[in-house]
Amino acid sequence: MKRRDFRAQARVMKALANEARLLIVDRLGDGECSAGELTKLVGLDQSTVSKHLAVLRAQGIVEDRREGSVVYYRLAMPCVTNFFSCAAEAVRERK
Repeated sequence: MKRRDFRAQARVMKALANEARLLIVDRLGDGECSAGELTKLVGLDQSTVSKHLAVLRAQGIVEDRREGSVVYYRLAMPCVTNFFSCAAEAVRERK
């Protein structure tokens, strides 16, 4: 792998390195969800959740589609959910 590949991977990992964004990705692992539902799930205001979604979208982790006035999100990179089991194992090993 080349250095730029590691740099690109670091950007994806940085996008995931936030509790709210991990909650969003975890939920989207179960299927498409509206922005409003994600806002309720995360428990933050709509503008903050929109910023988190923008970070995930910028790295190609999620995609969106508009249906009338509702925006729906889905995972564009479902393999990121594999990261959760690895992270959980790392947490378990540190206990």
